[in-house]
Amino acid sequence: MASKVSYVVKSAVKETIAKGKCHSSSDVADALNGLIQWYLEEAVKRAKANGRKTVRGHDICASC
Repeated sequence: MASKVSYVVKSAVKETIAKGKCHSSSDVADALNGLIQWYLEEAVKRAKANGRKTVRGHDICASC
């Protein structure tokens, strides 16, 4: 089984949600980790498609 990578700090996620006067379910951090993983994979594809081996900030975008 592949190890899970964690990109988010669960306590920070819970704190941010709590500041909005909401509760967080136990799967919020996993959902965010999955989303971040997808963004990173897409950024790598974009960098390679542009002939680069360096992923830049603009390779990670919400409207791509």
